[in-house]
Amino acid sequence: MVYILLGTGFEEMEALTPCDLLRRAGAELSLVGIDGIEITGSHGISVRADLTLEEVSTENLEMLVLPGGLRGVESILNSPAALKLIRLAWEAGKFVCAICAAPTILAKLGILQDTPATCYPGKEREMGDAKLVSRPVVRSGKLITGRAAGSGVEFSLALIEALKGEAEARRIAKQIVYDC
Repeated sequence: MVYILLGTGFEEMEALTPCDLLRRAGAELSLVGIDGIEITGSHGISVRADLTLEEVSTENLEMLVLPGGLRGVESILNSPAALKLIRLAWEAGKFVCAICAAPTILAKLGILQDTPATCYPGKEREMGDAKLVSRPVVRSGKLITGRAAGSGVEFSLALIEALKGEAEARRIAKQIVYDC
């Protein structure tokens, strides 16, 4: 199961692009509302989550995705339950993926220590001891980070490759006519 955490003010492209493409690839996925079921993104788009944070089951967790958006990141940071879920996923060896400003959450949790990662330009000072890489997407084992909304498709394809393999990521890229 893939869970995408949605806090009020999340960046819509960074949540909905992975949701769409992972579902096209056949991944079992739920959008998780931190602040309830109806969550409004940073550009005023309201999304109905599949479940609330309290309903998440870690039993079949494969991947956790954290979209950016400054207010969305703030929502995650202000949720002890969300931070606990992130720590639990990481400590259990699951994929933990963050894009834009969201990798700073992982830095605050000590997950990025001496690990290659990327983030939104200007957020580098909040990345702790991460080994910063200036690329749209960086994968380091079970950690996948993306730079910004403009990296959304490439980030999503990296998530698919991690879960379903390179051939499936290429199939989805071809399906959406994405030239990477």
